[in-house]
Amino acid sequence: MAAAASLALMLAAPALALAADAPPADLPSWKDGEAKSAIIDFVTRVTSEGGPDFVAKADRIAVFDNDGTLWSEQPMYFQGMFINDRVKAMAPDHPEWKDKEPFASLLKGDMAGVVASGEKGIVELAMATHAGMTSDEFAKIVKDWFASAKHPRFDRPYNEITFLPMNELLEYLRANDFKTYIVSGGGVEFMRTMTEQMYGIPPEQVIGSTITTKYELQGDTPVLMREPKVDFVDDGPGKPVGINKFIGKRPIFAAGNSDGDYEMLRWVTSGSGPSFGMIVHHTDGEREWAYDRQSHIGKLDKAMTEAEQRKWLLVDMKDDWNRIYAFEK
Repeated sequence: MAAAASLALMLAAPALALAADAPPADLPSWKDGEAKSAIIDFVTRVTSEGGPDFVAKADRIAVFDNDGTLWSEQPMYFQGMFINDRVKAMAPDHPEWKDKEPFASLLKGDMAGVVASGEKGIVELAMATHAGMTSDEFAKIVKDWFASAKHPRFDRPYNEITFLPMNELLEYLRANDFKTYIVSGGGVEFMRTMTEQMYGIPPEQVIGSTITTKYELQGDTPVLMREPKVDFVDDGPGKPVGINKFIGKRPIFAAGNSDGDYEMLRWVTSGSGPSFGMIVHHTDGEREWAYDRQSHIGKLDKAMTEAEQRKWLLVDMKDDWNRIYAFEK
C-alpha cells in the first residue's frame, strides 16, 4: 500500500500491560476450541527437543502486526487520531490553515474533505505533525498524547484499548523462548514510545514506516532531525522486506488482521521448516467492531479468501475470545 494511501485510511473516519506475574500457560482469555488448540499444538511441536518439528531457540521468531492485531483500529487508526489532535493543537500557531486544504477540512471535522484533498494533502498533514523536529521532541509529543488522549468510544486511554488475548499470546510465546517483534505500517517512532509498556516488546524489536531522519548539530548538541519526506513504508510487500532488512531471519510465526499483512503471512509460511500464520478476524460488533471485506480500515478480503488454502488460522474474535480488553468485567 502506498504511503499516502495508508495515511488516507488513517483519516477516512473519525492495554493494559499484563501484570508481571508468571506468564499464562494456557491462554486464559482464549476459549477452549480449535484456535487455542492450534496455537498450543504448534508451540508444543517446535519446542519439543528431539521432535521432528523442533526449532532452536535462536530461530523462534514471531512477528505481529499492530493496528487491528494487537489493539483496535476503529473508527480510525490511532496514529490518525494523533494527527487529528496534533493539527488542532497546532492550529493557533498556523492561522493560514483556516483557509488551506486539507487543514481547513480537518479543523471543521470534514473527513470527506480531507480525503478529497488527495495524496498530496494527506502527506502534507502527516508531515506537518510528524516532521520539523528532533526525534526526542517527537517522542515527547507522542508520550504526552498517550498520557492524555482517550478513545472516542470507550473514553479510556489508548494504552487500554489493546487485546488481552493477544497480550497473553505474546507472553505465552516468550515463555516458550520466542522473540517477539512488531511489524506494522504505523510510524516506527510513534509505536516505539509505547510498545514496551503495552506489550513487553522493546523499541529495538519494532519495525514500522519511517520518514527521513538527518544527523545535525544544534549549537554543540548532536540531534536527529525528522524531515518531511517518507523514507520507508512497512506495509504490504514492505513488511517481508523490513523483516529481512532488520531481523535478518525468516520468522516461524506471523499474526495479522488485514490484506496489508498478506505478503508477510505468505513469506513467513513459505519457509522450509514449521511455520504458523494467524489472522485476527473482527467479528464482534458488540464488544469491539465487526468488519472485513468492505471495510475502509483494516480491509480483510484476499487474505481471508486464501486462509484455508494456505492453512492460516482465522481467529474469530466473537467465538474464540472470552474477553477482548482487560477492562471488561
